Amino acid sequence: MVFKKMLSAFGVGGPSVDTVLTNPNTRPGLTLDGQVNLVGGDAPANIEQIAVGLVTRVEVETGDGEYAGVMEFHRMRVSSALQLAPKQQLSIPFQLPVPWETPITDVYGQRLHGMTMGLRTELAIARAVDKSDLDQVSVHPLPVHERILEAFQRLGFRFRSADLERGHIYGVQQTLPFYQEIEYFAAPQYAQTVNQVELTFVTSQQGVDVILECDKRGGLFTPGQDTFGRYTVAHTDADRVDWTQVVDGWLRDTINRHGSMRPHGFTSHGHGRGAGMGGMVAGAALGVAGGMVAGEMLEDAFEGDFFEE
Repeated sequence: MVFKKMLSAFGVGGPSVDTVLTNPNTRPGLTLDGQVNLVGGDAPANIEQIAVGLVTRVEVETGDGEYAGVMEFHRMRVSSALQLAPKQQLSIPFQLPVPWETPITDVYGQRLHGMTMGLRTELAIARAVDKSDLDQVSVHPLPVHERILEAFQRLGFRFRSADLERGHIYGVQQTLPFYQEIEYFAAPQYAQTVNQVELTFVTSQQGVDVILECDKRGGLFTPGQDTFGRYTVAHTDADRVDWTQVVDGWLRDTINRHGSMRPHGFTSHGHGRGAGMGGMVAGAALGVAGGMVAGEMLEDAFEGDFFEE
């Protein structure tokens, strides 16, 4: 499958960019292959650099509430300075590594409601930067992700939505400035004690940290509360265990925890919506981490409805 989008980067008569992805489908830890095709405009153009970057929508909690912004979280320069002659055609191939922690956007060929992902091409000419060329990207689960998601389905959980929350989970080795929450309505056998469950994967080359948050129902004399569990699995475990049994064990372990028990140093501070996963976030400062660029929030980065729900 090939995605194309043409634009005139710098107005009528300027150079145009056509970013072509060989395949917009990928997985964490793999690559996105493609090429940036340039066509010169009416006059010579001194291009300072060309870069591609992965962008997505991230939820940010503040003292005034929650808002969504568009964030570039990983980028790569595909060309340094070059001169493009009038009407000259130039093709620049690239191979962009996909970070291991890149969130999942598609399961069984279906887009998870609430998830967006795109590859943005940036062309810089004489201090002017155009960031308008955006191609949709689909990130599919790795085998161990698939087994865990299948186990939730077999246990009777119904998918509700997914989003990305800005911040870092305390005690978890995390390089991206956000984490994904996949939310489920509780399966019938858990529904007497739990309203919903949130599932987070923090993936590395070796394996996956699985974080569960269970929203426990309150009793006649006890308030509702959130309990947390963290479990680590290796990629090599994908076909070695009964995942339905394993996930059921995780859930029962997490549900039976008391609110004061925060496994592996999790802390709860409460971020406007109670002591949920947001309460496990320790620090949300953006910056360069693990060799990946954590870009600023880009509220008005795009025109059109690419990131519309």
